[in-house]
Amino acid sequence: MSGDTVTVLLVEDDKVDRMAIRRSFRLLKIGNPVIEVGDGIEALERLRGENGAEKIAPPYLILLDLNMPRMNGIEFLTALRADRLLRRDIVFVLTTSSAEEDRIRAYDMNVSGYILKENVGQGFLDAVTMLSHFWRVVQFPTPA
Repeated sequence: MSGDTVTVLLVEDDKVDRMAIRRSFRLLKIGNPVIEVGDGIEALERLRGENGAEKIAPPYLILLDLNMPRMNGIEFLTALRADRLLRRDIVFVLTTSSAEEDRIRAYDMNVSGYILKENVGQGFLDAVTMLSHFWRVVQFPTPA
Protein backbone atom coordinates (compact mmCIF):
# COMPACT_ATOMS: atom_id res chain seq x y z
CA MET A 1 0.00 0.00 0.00
CA SER A 2 2.98 2.31 -0.09
CA GLY A 3 2.28 5.48 -2.01
CA ASP A 4 -1.34 5.63 -0.85
CA THR A 5 -2.31 8.56 1.31
CA VAL A 6 -2.76 7.43 4.89
CA THR A 7 -5.85 8.83 6.60
CA VAL A 8 -5.64 9.52 10.32
CA LEU A 9 -8.70 8.74 12.44
CA LEU A 10 -8.37 10.91 15.54
CA VAL A 11 -10.51 9.52 18.37
CA GLU A 12 -10.36 12.36 20.89
CA ASP A 13 -13.05 14.16 22.90
CA ASP A 14 -10.89 17.09 24.05
CA LYS A 15 -11.21 20.06 21.67
CA VAL A 16 -7.91 21.63 22.81
CA ASP A 17 -6.01 18.42 22.09
CA ARG A 18 -7.73 18.10 18.71
CA MET A 19 -6.67 21.66 17.85
CA ALA A 20 -3.10 20.98 18.99
CA ILE A 21 -2.86 17.90 16.77
CA ARG A 22 -4.27 19.78 13.76
CA ARG A 23 -1.79 22.62 14.45
CA SER A 24 1.08 20.10 14.57
CA PHE A 25 0.06 18.71 11.19
CA ARG A 26 -0.01 22.25 9.75
CA LEU A 27 3.35 23.26 11.25
CA LEU A 28 4.98 20.09 9.93
CA LYS A 29 3.28 20.57 6.53
CA ILE A 30 1.61 17.15 6.71
CA GLY A 31 -1.35 17.09 4.38
CA ASN A 32 -2.79 13.70 5.24
CA PRO A 33 -6.54 13.68 5.80
CA VAL A 34 -7.56 13.74 9.47
CA ILE A 35 -11.03 12.57 10.47
CA GLU A 36 -12.05 13.55 13.99
CA VAL A 37 -14.54 11.73 16.20
CA GLY A 38 -15.35 12.26 19.87
CA ASP A 39 -15.48 8.72 21.23
CA GLY A 40 -15.15 5.01 20.48
CA ILE A 41 -18.75 4.60 19.32
CA GLU A 42 -18.33 7.27 16.63
CA ALA A 43 -14.99 5.73 15.64
CA LEU A 44 -16.51 2.28 15.12
CA GLU A 45 -19.33 3.81 13.08
CA ARG A 46 -16.79 5.51 10.78
CA LEU A 47 -14.67 2.37 10.48
CA ARG A 48 -17.69 0.20 9.70
CA GLY A 49 -19.70 2.75 7.69
CA GLU A 50 -22.68 2.42 10.04
CA ASN A 51 -25.54 4.77 11.03
CA GLY A 52 -25.02 6.99 8.00
CA ALA A 53 -21.31 7.53 8.66
CA GLU A 54 -19.02 7.43 5.63
CA LYS A 55 -16.69 4.43 5.85
CA ILE A 56 -12.98 5.25 6.00
CA ALA A 57 -11.04 3.69 3.14
CA PRO A 58 -7.67 2.08 3.88
CA PRO A 59 -4.90 2.78 4.47
CA TYR A 60 -5.55 4.53 7.76
CA LEU A 61 -4.23 4.60 11.27
CA ILE A 62 -6.00 5.44 14.49
CA LEU A 63 -4.86 7.94 17.12
CA LEU A 64 -6.79 6.98 20.24
CA ASP A 65 -7.38 8.79 23.51
CA LEU A 66 -8.19 6.53 26.47
CA ASN A 67 -10.37 8.81 28.61
CA MET A 68 -13.56 9.55 26.69
CA PRO A 69 -17.31 9.51 27.36
CA ARG A 70 -19.71 6.77 26.16
CA MET A 71 -16.98 4.35 25.00
CA ASN A 72 -13.46 4.87 26.28
CA GLY A 73 -10.26 3.84 24.54
CA ILE A 74 -9.90 0.42 26.19
CA GLU A 75 -13.54 -0.43 25.40
CA PHE A 76 -12.94 0.70 21.81
CA LEU A 77 -9.82 -1.47 21.53
CA THR A 78 -11.75 -4.46 22.89
CA ALA A 79 -14.47 -3.99 20.24
CA LEU A 80 -11.92 -3.33 17.49
CA ARG A 81 -9.85 -6.45 18.21
CA ALA A 82 -13.03 -8.58 18.39
CA ASP A 83 -14.12 -7.42 14.92
CA ARG A 84 -12.82 -9.76 12.19
CA LEU A 85 -12.65 -6.91 9.66
CA LEU A 86 -10.96 -4.36 11.94
CA ARG A 87 -8.74 -6.38 14.29
CA ARG A 88 -5.55 -5.64 12.31
CA ASP A 89 -6.03 -1.87 12.38
CA ILE A 90 -2.99 0.14 13.44
CA VAL A 91 -3.65 2.07 16.65
CA PHE A 92 -1.49 4.51 18.55
CA VAL A 93 -2.73 5.55 21.99
CA LEU A 94 -2.35 9.28 22.65
CA THR A 95 -3.30 9.92 26.27
CA THR A 96 -2.68 11.77 29.51
CA SER A 97 -2.70 8.49 31.45
CA SER A 98 0.74 7.44 32.61
CA ALA A 99 -0.80 4.61 34.65
CA GLU A 100 1.10 1.38 34.10
CA GLU A 101 -2.12 -0.66 34.06
CA ASP A 102 -3.49 1.45 31.17
CA ARG A 103 -0.26 1.06 29.22
CA ILE A 104 -0.20 -2.72 29.79
CA ARG A 105 -3.87 -3.11 28.83
CA ALA A 106 -3.31 -1.10 25.65
CA TYR A 107 -0.24 -3.11 24.62
CA ASP A 108 -2.08 -6.34 25.46
CA MET A 109 -4.51 -5.24 22.74
CA ASN A 110 -1.69 -4.85 20.23
CA VAL A 111 -1.40 -1.09 19.98
CA SER A 112 1.55 0.11 17.90
CA GLY A 113 2.58 2.73 20.45
CA TYR A 114 1.59 4.48 23.67
CA ILE A 115 2.24 8.23 23.55
CA LEU A 116 1.78 10.57 26.53
CA LYS A 117 0.31 14.04 26.03
CA GLU A 118 2.84 15.55 28.42
CA ASN A 119 3.82 18.69 26.57
CA VAL A 120 0.95 19.83 24.37
CA GLY A 121 3.13 21.92 22.03
CA GLN A 122 6.41 20.10 21.47
CA GLY A 123 5.00 16.74 22.54
CA PHE A 124 2.40 16.78 19.78
CA LEU A 125 4.98 17.94 17.25
CA ASP A 126 7.26 15.06 18.22
CA ALA A 127 4.40 12.53 18.13
CA VAL A 128 3.14 13.72 14.73
CA THR A 129 6.69 13.71 13.32
CA MET A 130 7.11 10.10 14.47
CA LEU A 131 3.75 9.10 12.98
CA SER A 132 4.52 10.70 9.63
CA HIS A 133 7.77 8.71 9.46
CA PHE A 134 5.93 5.56 10.53
CA TRP A 135 3.30 5.65 7.79
CA ARG A 136 5.88 6.43 5.09
CA VAL A 137 8.02 3.42 6.00
CA VAL A 138 5.70 0.71 7.32
CA GLN A 139 3.64 -1.60 5.13
CA PHE A 140 0.03 -1.54 6.29
CA PRO A 141 -1.87 -4.82 6.71
CA THR A 142 -4.23 -5.87 3.97
CA PRO A 143 -7.85 -5.32 5.04
CA ALA A 144 -9.57 -8.54 6.15
